[in-house]
Amino acid sequence: MSYSTAALVGPVTLDDVRGAQKMLKGVARVTAMEGSRHLSQLVGAPVHLKCENLQRTGSFKLRGAYVRIAGLLPEQRAAGVVAASAGNHAQGVALASSLLGVGSTVFMPKGAPLPKISATREYGAEVRLHGQVVDETLAAAQEYAERTGAVFIHPFDHPDVIAGQGTVGLEILEQCPEVRTVVVGIGGGGLAAGIAVAVKALRPDVRIVGVQAEGAAAYPPSLAAGRPVAVEHPATMADGIKVGRPGDVPFGIVGELVDEVRTVSEDELSTALLLCLERAKLVVEPAGASPVAALLSEPDAFEGPVVAVLSGGNVDPVLMQGVLRHGMAAQGRYLAVRLRLTDRPGALATLLGVLSVVDANVLDVSHVRTDPRLGLTEAEVELHLETKGPEHCVEVGRALREAGYPVIG
Repeated sequence: MSYSTAALVGPVTLDDVRGAQKMLKGVARVTAMEGSRHLSQLVGAPVHLKCENLQRTGSFKLRGAYVRIAGLLPEQRAAGVVAASAGNHAQGVALASSLLGVGSTVFMPKGAPLPKISATREYGAEVRLHGQVVDETLAAAQEYAERTGAVFIHPFDHPDVIAGQGTVGLEILEQCPEVRTVVVGIGGGGLAAGIAVAVKALRPDVRIVGVQAEGAAAYPPSLAAGRPVAVEHPATMADGIKVGRPGDVPFGIVGELVDEVRTVSEDELSTALLLCLERAKLVVEPAGASPVAALLSEPDAFEGPVVAVLSGGNVDPVLMQGVLRHGMAAQGRYLAVRLRLTDRPGALATLLGVLSVVDANVLDVSHVRTDPRLGLTEAEVELHLETKGPEHCVEVGRALREAGYPVIG
């Protein structure tokens, strides 16, 4: 997609982003830029991680929320603000409102993770749980705004919000002036649009690549149609970019300034999250790991130096546990096998001894003795093993067969 200078004269300009940067001084952190040796080796060029997961409230959302609320008129501030979110935007609005002395009400889905609900309350917002999905929560927040006069703070579809998020782009250029490619996750598009405005205005040669989850990829069909198109029933573990329709304001900017939008699978997202944790020692939520997932899926497609924006780190511990298991399975580090053995004392111990020799860690054992499919002296065992990768899985299977165990699944 070609770059057009005409796009700089639009709803958000470089001056807007610079103004937002001044406004956020002392409020939002200038987050760290960390190098990744592992990703650099894969890509064949330096890869840096822009750690917005270490931002106050755990994501970039504070930037846009603060700029939006700070720009309200006195009578609007007096009426308070309202937002709808499952997590990151909720916390950003809550903290920004508290810092500015504005009352805030945040609607969250009934199934929102408890840590995110608690954090939003601790930042000073009144939390109201409504609906099972974000669309229902959003409708309740908008109805509240109409009824009370509170100002609705949209998570991405407003110029002030986009200008605030664009300050990430200014920091990228300051911290890594030699950057050639910026990779950023896209949900509604506020972060990608803001970064693109800032970076393209100062460095039009830098390539901006957006990343969406396959199950919630509204931008590819929208860009093809030339207008925002809704994706019905978006589904992905990456709730931070689980948005069914691009925002009207960011869509126009993304269409002009973002060079490419890629999609990644759930396996790639979980593998990326696991890599961030193991290699970079960074806790990142699935949406924040989406740029890393894109780098892992096709490392040769990115010109370096590359900056991958880790947009957030607010991951529910229960989800983290499941995602890590999923990521390990995607890397071939889990192996499930079913086999039969003679039902006699010590048979299971002998089997486990074989696994010990090949250094396979047994996570779970299911031992079945009574089943019509089994012979009189047979038992069936299902084993869940932790391995070191695909090659180790092959080694484990070979060791079992050589020891005389018929593997049946």
